Amino acid sequence: MARAARRRGLVPSLHPLPSRRYSSEMTRLLAANPGLKSRFPTTIGFDDYAADELMAIADELAGVGRGLFQFVSDKTHAQAEWEWLEHLQSKGVNVTYTLAQDPGAPEAYLANMDANHAATLAGTPTAPQVPTRPTGLLYGLQSTLHPFRAHPSYREIADRPHAERLTAMRDPAFRARLLAEEPKTKDRFIWYLVNNFAQMYRLGNPADYEPPKEQGAAAVAEREGRTPQEVIYDWLLDDDGTAMIFMPLGSYVDHDHEAIRAMIEHPGSIFGLSDGGAHCGLICDASMPTYMLTHWARDRKRGPQLPVELLVHKQTQATARVYGLHDRGVLGPGMLADVNVIDHANLTLHKPHMIHDLPAGGRRLVQDADGYLVTVKAGEIVVEHDEVTDARPGRTLKATDTGVKRV
Repeated sequence: MARAARRRGLVPSLHPLPSRRYSSEMTRLLAANPGLKSRFPTTIGFDDYAADELMAIADELAGVGRGLFQFVSDKTHAQAEWEWLEHLQSKGVNVTYTLAQDPGAPEAYLANMDANHAATLAGTPTAPQVPTRPTGLLYGLQSTLHPFRAHPSYREIADRPHAERLTAMRDPAFRARLLAEEPKTKDRFIWYLVNNFAQMYRLGNPADYEPPKEQGAAAVAEREGRTPQEVIYDWLLDDDGTAMIFMPLGSYVDHDHEAIRAMIEHPGSIFGLSDGGAHCGLICDASMPTYMLTHWARDRKRGPQLPVELLVHKQTQATARVYGLHDRGVLGPGMLADVNVIDHANLTLHKPHMIHDLPAGGRRLVQDADGYLVTVKAGEIVVEHDEVTDARPGRTLKATDTGVKRV
């Protein structure tokens, strides 16, 4: 995650270790504005600097009696973070963090869950945020990235309209020339992304986010006596060049959802990682809540399903409690009237598709769903029969000494 943090400008410059005066100033600012949030990651090379600043913020969070400490770790093993996490917990600071199965350390999430359970028994619980399906990329000719994006021949046509690119790629001579090339990139992470053919799958329609290993491009190529590149090339041309290829990045080492199921069933976990904004030409994970209700509570075939009651609880009340939103999350007297009325038997998640409605014709992936009869927010109908209404009752929330304030 350090690479991503640096690209997003989240890593601090090389300053000396913070002084006591600096840390005191941090606590003063936090006390004056408890809505203030730090974007400081725990990054390799800044361990001492990070720890001092984080501890100062944690001390003040404990002092004001509210707030939440949230982080994404650069480490794969829980033990690498748990020492300073225990310090935060000992101060009474609520902590939540991202948890997924890392391909580089596929058993580390189990140790993390064990450490989390031990912390809960000790009275200092944390809330790991887990996905309901593998976080991953959607490759396609309309996407920001696909396995041939860095090939010289493709670069020659990359800026042409979609129809022209499709025509060029259907030409046998162009195909032969491109398939004889290697991707031209010095970025090792990009090289990995465009060459990990064992973890590339046809997404299909309806979208399948739990495909077996034998459906991967590498396995198909071996079975058919072709190269993985040839298989991927043909997949990209399906559906007039709008087909998607699913490339899971995490939580799919064993080519199934069993690791994800274990994380969901962990008593302290809540749902997260349903990315709906960043990398919107390559990722479309905002549909995870609907996937949770269709795949896990109704449609899963490659392993046990999960009770809808558990899933809804984690999506609503459990998450609200972690964030200190005690006025919502359940249906009850005096609680905020936030209600979804869902036709669960007919709830349908459609395949993702690309639209260009951002400024300057920018692209973004969207994934529609049917089956949301009514969505009520604070007593007002905001969705009716899958269509968004004009009502906008939502407000920014801010923690106060007595609860939650709408601002």
